[in-house]
Amino acid sequence: MRVLVVEDEQNMAQILAIGLRREAIAVDVVHDGASALERVTVYDYDVVVLDRDLPGVHGDEVCRRIVAMDIGCRILMLTAAARLGDKVEGLGLGADDYLAKPFDFPELIARLRALYRRSPMTHAPVLTFADLRLDTHRRRVTRAGAEVRLTPKEIAVLELLMRADGGVLSAEYLLDKAWDAYADPFTNAVRLVVHTLRKKLGEPQLVHTAISAGYYLGNE
Repeated sequence: MRVLVVEDEQNMAQILAIGLRREAIAVDVVHDGASALERVTVYDYDVVVLDRDLPGVHGDEVCRRIVAMDIGCRILMLTAAARLGDKVEGLGLGADDYLAKPFDFPELIARLRALYRRSPMTHAPVLTFADLRLDTHRRRVTRAGAEVRLTPKEIAVLELLMRADGGVLSAEYLLDKAWDAYADPFTNAVRLVVHTLRKKLGEPQLVHTAISAGYYLGNE
């Protein structure tokens, strides 16, 4: 999952980003409405976590414009405006969900994952391939029943590969979906994560390389 956090309070934005990344979620952060609108036209986000009271372009207007773009990303309004009328208004603007501050972080994660499953592609919470199993809610990976301990980034890459169902994913695609906007497009980070993922998953090898194309899961 790739998320854009739009929050003008920088401390709050940083806390959100750290917490989401620990859940194997790729996160970009902006602090105003104009920057949010620019980002969603450049990057493919699954969910936008949107504060309403933003400087410059108000959060309500950001929501309206994103909905009008019809780009497929979901919008979760995260705001201090907690009255019932505020929630009704926010949802009426086109937001898919509304969470008032203060909030419990596990609830935010649960709502984000629920929105992810409601995106144009169906996102099942538990993925399987051969004897490999990934519980995306608990971030737990097993192979032949034995637990495999992976880093959040390794889990993020594995989830993308498993959802591709044998399809080849380019390094550029993996970089775009599992890393943030500041990732160097010439980095070898994807290759290194795939390398360690192969080692941790063990034999027989499941993650394969399609020469000059990318990576895929297979029983070869």
